[in-house]
Amino acid sequence: MDNHTTINVFYLNAFSNNEQLECLLFLLFLILYLLTITGNALIIILTNIDFHLHTPMYFFLKNLSFLDICYISTTLPQMLANILIKHCAISLPACIVQLYFFLALAASESLLLAAMAYDRYVAICNPLRYSVVMNHNICLNMVTGTWVVGSIYGAIHTANTFRLPFCGSGVLNHYFCDIPPLLKISCINTYVNEVTVFAVGGFLMIGCFILIFGSYMHIFISVLNIPKGSGRKKVFSTCVSHLVVVFLFYGSGCFMYMRPKSNLLADKEWLLSIFYTSITPLLNPIIYSLRNKDIKGALQKLSCLNNIQLTIKVL
Repeated sequence: MDNHTTINVFYLNAFSNNEQLECLLFLLFLILYLLTITGNALIIILTNIDFHLHTPMYFFLKNLSFLDICYISTTLPQMLANILIKHCAISLPACIVQLYFFLALAASESLLLAAMAYDRYVAICNPLRYSVVMNHNICLNMVTGTWVVGSIYGAIHTANTFRLPFCGSGVLNHYFCDIPPLLKISCINTYVNEVTVFAVGGFLMIGCFILIFGSYMHIFISVLNIPKGSGRKKVFSTCVSHLVVVFLFYGSGCFMYMRPKSNLLADKEWLLSIFYTSITPLLNPIIYSLRNKDIKGALQKLSCLNNIQLTIKVL
């Protein structure tokens, strides 16, 4: 411990100074970020202005879109700025803040996806009780609960990570401050941290996944009792698309944080993190909202309204 040095700056080294790779990634991630912000912002606007969308399902979707905007904004803007100005350093306070908000928002998203699955379960399997079970106060409490639990989750892991002393040059083979690369440069044994991540993170992620998977299994069983037709096919298609996004989010997250130590992806872990930090926030508005006929109808109304207003201005 006497030879440990205090690190006040970390260096994000995911791309290994490969200029061609950096240019390609900058373009790809810039497009991905703009599409994600646009898609999720559109969902928020539509669910606010169209009173037909003032229902529990769209209340959750609106919160998911807001959460996804915050979630992707904790990592991608800084990465894009680092590539653009060729500056890969991040101060210790900035690293702490980034890790906290990233973990808090990731945990909140996990819980919100579980709440949305439960909402769909009640709507399809218990339609007569839906308005009672999923009333406004309950929905508000569920959303508030996801933010509170997410905040506590982020605080636990951030405090547990930055209690460690760090050694060496402070180079992180990642594009943002995350737990696995930080643990790798710790000067002391990180067994307690790994157990905490596995226990607390595993309980949250596996618990949410079981609730989501169980809800959709009940939905599948209920749908099987519906006579064959386009309605049943549509429900199956929607549920399968939802589960694909869920598997992508939880699968990549579990593989990143719950797998044993290995040199297989030692310098390429940032590739895996792209799925749950960037891809799912882009897919969520597409899968959950933009394929929905109510959202499409609201979008058409908004387009017509804008056209009418533009015509009036011209006249």
